[in-house]
Amino acid sequence: MRQYRCMVCGYLYDPAAGDPDHGVEPNTAFEDLPEEWVCPICGATKDQFEEV
Repeated sequence: MRQYRCMVCGYLYDPAAGDPDHGVEPNTAFEDLPEEWVCPICGATKDQFEEV
């Protein structure tokens, strides 16, 4: 699965790790994140992320 970086703060979303602190299970693809999910560091929305 591809990783995505927040263009605002640089946070790297790694699908293998997910975001368990915010209810996202490991192995959740970026495309499968809920629309209301935001960057856990700065609060940027999904459209503020780029594939790396």
